[in-house]
Amino acid sequence: MIRVLLADDHAVMRECLMHILEAAQSFTVAGQADDGASTLALVRSTPADVLVLDLTMPAGGGIGLIERVRAANEQLRVLVLSMHTEAHVMERAFKAGASGYLTKESAGAELVNAVRKVAHGELYAGLGEAERQPARLARLTEPRPHEALTNREREVFVRLAAGETSRRIADELDLTPQTVSTHKKNILEKLALDNDAALIRYALRHGLLDAGDADTV
Repeated sequence: MIRVLLADDHAVMRECLMHILEAAQSFTVAGQADDGASTLALVRSTPADVLVLDLTMPAGGGIGLIERVRAANEQLRVLVLSMHTEAHVMERAFKAGASGYLTKESAGAELVNAVRKVAHGELYAGLGEAERQPARLARLTEPRPHEALTNREREVFVRLAAGETSRRIADELDLTPQTVSTHKKNILEKLALDNDAALIRYALRHGLLDAGDADTV
């Protein structure tokens, strides 16, 4: 049984998706969310295989939400469900960490197959890119540099990007300032960054930090 989470701000759309999946009898809808904030809370608290994610939700939706979902639950695979049919939007979704992209107009016919493929570790592109250019699509989903960070390094990274001092990070995480400095050095090396400003820009560009959480650089 494939466990699925649904995130869409329209209740009718979520009901339709749930009906399609449960009618196929090999899926169970484990939870639902209606905006970006509730989606993050859901993926942190509810075990699942696939998140079907609408890109145009309030309270933190959009491409950046894909990155935040992946940071919150690295094992969860994301199938984007979008009204956008432009190839460049799909490419941005894959670069952000999505495993599949399905347009809403195709959801009725393709949803079951798309969720099943994504759950089994395959890529799915509803615009036909997977069939036309499989190698190019695979390149879009190559791991981003920050995925090489350890859990502790990622925690320090996000706090640094949010403007916290090394002393505060040390106190909050029960580390020595020297240990925080070592983590920072490793983070900058792994991400090929030169300074704190570049670190903040990287976090914002990859959706790992809300823009309001960091000083403008």
